[in-house]
Amino acid sequence: MVFPELWWVPVVVSLLICSIGFYRFVWFMSVGYGLAVAGIGVTMLIMAAVRGQLGLLYAVQCVLMAVYGVRLGGFLLVRELKNAKYREKMRQVGGDMKVPVFVAFFMWIFMGFLYVMQSAGAVYRVYNGVAASPNAFAWIGTVVCLLGIVIESVSDKQKSEQKAKNPDLPAMEGLFRISRCPNYFGEMLFWTGMIISGIGALKGAQWIVALIGYIEIMFVMVSGARRVEGRHIKNYGDNPVYQKYADTTPLLFPFVPLYHLTRPEKMAQEEAAKKAKAEKRGKKHG
Repeated sequence: MVFPELWWVPVVVSLLICSIGFYRFVWFMSVGYGLAVAGIGVTMLIMAAVRGQLGLLYAVQCVLMAVYGVRLGGFLLVRELKNAKYREKMRQVGGDMKVPVFVAFFMWIFMGFLYVMQSAGAVYRVYNGVAASPNAFAWIGTVVCLLGIVIESVSDKQKSEQKAKNPDLPAMEGLFRISRCPNYFGEMLFWTGMIISGIGALKGAQWIVALIGYIEIMFVMVSGARRVEGRHIKNYGDNPVYQKYADTTPLLFPFVPLYHLTRPEKMAQEEAAKKAKAEKRGKKHG
């Protein structure tokens, strides 16, 4: 069955936690995202225990979901509350925008369901009665999830430290030597591990649910990397140090020579045109 009765339990949990987005719209996709994943992990841990399916590996997988979600949600919340520069950046891109109630409601429902779909590799293991009987894919997937959490956590820490020392350049040391967005790569690894863990456990159309969630988060991460590149070109595009770094360091996947998802020359021209227009307006009003 694609949507068994108990499938709705983590959905309700996800929706309850995602409701934080009604306070600030962007939290549907940021703080609410992380905390919802944590809530789903804890919910599945309890459900597996209640149904007598709580094996050691499944318990580890659920704990990893909780750790991943709390760390990410907490990191995003602290950064927004304590970092005035980040708050200003979010304001400029519409992070504090007011949206119609029906738009917020749609986003709440969509995200609440989506986070459960992303977690399908773990969710369906309980419903299909195999949580306590892990196969090789469950082991491999859990290890990949752990690796993703480590990479994401370390890269976030390294980025914060490097930006504090040199705010005039992006982070370029540590994991940022092999990827310009190692935090996004770590997140992609986490969800790749989640879907790997479902191989041999998910049945039939359940894979449609899992793949929709997986494809969506992969698309979000690639789009996020493209936006990061655009901001970097805007902020550092004239700096030769950044130019050399960007042209020799993969944007997202370590050791894969994919350096750009945008056209730096075109973006540089657009930014120069914007600056010229702003200067012209300033002189006119001056």
